[in-house]
Amino acid sequence: MTKPLPRLPLAATRADTAATFEIGASAPRAGIGAILDVDLDAIVANWRLLSATAGGVPAAAVVKADAYGLGAAPVAAALARAGCAHFFVAHLEEAIALRAAVPGATVYVLHGLARGAEAAMRAHDLTPVLSTLDQIAAWHDEAERVGERLPAALHLDTGMTRLGLSEAEVETLAAEPTRLAGLDLNLVLSHLASAEEPENPSNERQRATFERLRARLPKAKASFANSSGVFLGAPWHFDLLRPGAALYGVAPRADAPNPLMSVVRLSARVLRLADLPAVVPVGYGGRFVTSRPTRIATVSVGYADGFLRALAGKANAGFAGVKLPIVGAVSMDMITVDVSALAEGALREGDFVDVIGGHADDIDRLARAAGTIGYEILTSLGARYQRRWISHLSAF
Repeated sequence: MTKPLPRLPLAATRADTAATFEIGASAPRAGIGAILDVDLDAIVANWRLLSATAGGVPAAAVVKADAYGLGAAPVAAALARAGCAHFFVAHLEEAIALRAAVPGATVYVLHGLARGAEAAMRAHDLTPVLSTLDQIAAWHDEAERVGERLPAALHLDTGMTRLGLSEAEVETLAAEPTRLAGLDLNLVLSHLASAEEPENPSNERQRATFERLRARLPKAKASFANSSGVFLGAPWHFDLLRPGAALYGVAPRADAPNPLMSVVRLSARVLRLADLPAVVPVGYGGRFVTSRPTRIATVSVGYADGFLRALAGKANAGFAGVKLPIVGAVSMDMITVDVSALAEGALREGDFVDVIGGHADDIDRLARAAGTIGYEILTSLGARYQRRWISHLSAF
C-alpha cells in the first residue's frame, strides 16, 4: 500500500496557479474570508472510475475555465502524474498557461484556430480542434509554410448546432482530401447535447450521425462521450472519453445516485454571532424574520464569491455534522445562518462553517436549489478564497 506523502505548506492563490502551486492544508491566512479545499486525490479517483466504467477506454480531462474554477495547473498536474495524457481547454491562452503543468501531454484547444494564432499554436505544441473549413485551410497553409505535418483534431456537428463541421462540409473534405494535406489528424470528435437523459432519442441519432460522418474522413481515433455520455454505454465510448464536470464530483445524472467522489469543500469565517428575540428582520429587505429566539451567524461569503443570490433561504451551511439553514438574502460579501441548533459555545466568532460540501449541501443539491446546474456552481467560485489543493498520494 502506498504510504501517504506529508502535506506541504500552501503558498499560492488562484491568480498564480498557472505558474506555481503547492499542495497541502495550511492554516487559514490572517483575515481570509473563506477557504476552498480541492481534493486532488478525489479528482484522480473520479478519472479512474470513469475509465473503468467504460471498460478501460482512456479518459482525457477537460480543464477549461481553470478546471471549472478549481485550478487548472494543480488539477492537470495531478491527473498527468496519474497517467492522463490528453487535456482539453476552450481558449488558446488557457492552453498556453496549461502547457508547463503537463509538458508531455496532448493539449487540445476546443475553440479551434483563431486567425493569427498559428505560430503560437505551433510554438506551444498545441492541437487545434478545427470546426470550420476556413480553420482547416489556415492550418493547412501553416503546415505548408513551415514544411511540417501539424497535429489536428476535427469537430463534427452531429446535431447540437453549436460548433463543428456540417455534413455538407464533411462531404467537401471527402471530395477534396488535399484540404487535409499536411495535417496529422489524430482525433475526430463531437459533443452530445442530451447525454444526461439516457432515454432521449437524440443520443442515438447523434451517435449514428457521428459514425456516418467520420467514415467519410481519413481514419483517426474518435471521442464522443462527455461526462454523462460515459454512462450511456459502450456504443458511445469510442477511443477517448472526454469528461469535465464528472471529474469534479458533479453527478452525471440528476435522477440516479452519484457514483463520483466529492471534490470541493468551501468553508467561510464567522464574522459575528447575535442572539435575537422573535420578530426581528434579518438582511436586505427583511425577507427573513425570526419566529422565535434565534442565534444568527454572519458568515464571510456572498454572491461576489459565487455563492448565488438564488440560494437565499434554500440552502444549508454546516458545522460539526449539523446542517444549519441559510436565512435572509445573500449579500455581496455575506450570508446569515441560523445556528440555533448548535450547543451554546460550540461555534465562536472566527470559526469556519462549511457552505459547500463537508457538513453543508453538496454541489448538486445547491444547483437544484438555485435552479441551475453544478457546472455553474463550480465555475462561479470566486477569486477571494484561499485555495488549498489537498493530496496524500500525488507526488508533486
